[in-house]
Amino acid sequence: MNLTLEKTVGQIVAEDYRTAQVFKNHKIDFCCKGNRALQEVAAQKGLNMESLLQELGEAQNDNHHDQPDFNTWPLDLLIDYIEKKHHRYVEERIPILKQYLNKLCHVHGNNHPELFGIFEHFNSSAGELSMHMKKEELVLFPWIRKMMKGTQDGEPLGQPHFKTVRNSIQMMMEEHDNEGERFEKIANLSSNYTPPSDACNTYKVAFSLLQEFEEDLHRHIHLENNILFPKAEVLERKLFNT
Repeated sequence: MNLTLEKTVGQIVAEDYRTAQVFKNHKIDFCCKGNRALQEVAAQKGLNMESLLQELGEAQNDNHHDQPDFNTWPLDLLIDYIEKKHHRYVEERIPILKQYLNKLCHVHGNNHPELFGIFEHFNSSAGELSMHMKKEELVLFPWIRKMMKGTQDGEPLGQPHFKTVRNSIQMMMEEHDNEGERFEKIANLSSNYTPPSDACNTYKVAFSLLQEFEEDLHRHIHLENNILFPKAEVLERKLFNT
């Protein structure tokens, strides 16, 4: 990958996911806020650009990397992956985490009142994510699949009720931002998912699952914000000459 200072952090991670760990190490949001230029982010964080570029270069040379090159996948295949890998994961983990967090509040809430805030934020996120994924599965993703089919058979597509794919994408990205901010609050309340000294095994497992959930959400949002959505907009412009 040819790194330039003008590239956004989202573009950098889209081209090589190995670089994601560098941004995580510096607490740089590459998914919800991935539209910021590398130079801008480095200045905001007070990071030395030469050192940051060196870290990114070293990450690119790391051969212990089994992440598929999603940037080369056709959009319909990428959508299938997102639904089966990430949407299914969210659906399966939500009830498990709710059960764990509810138990923690009852058992440890008196000594650790921050658990109630964590549970409240997670409950809100669970509800919003469930609705968000249904909108993608029933509205946005079918339209992108239809556009893909249109490039193959040349049949006229008509126009979606949301006018342009950009309109729907903008809404999805705003909702991604909301969930990113919500999990920032959860991470802060949990001291970055660090169990307290008096934590039981259930406490430790719950925080571990919660951290895993956030990491999966970051990958999930990255695939959409930085790869699927920009390419869907390009495809629409190509099909409709806009």
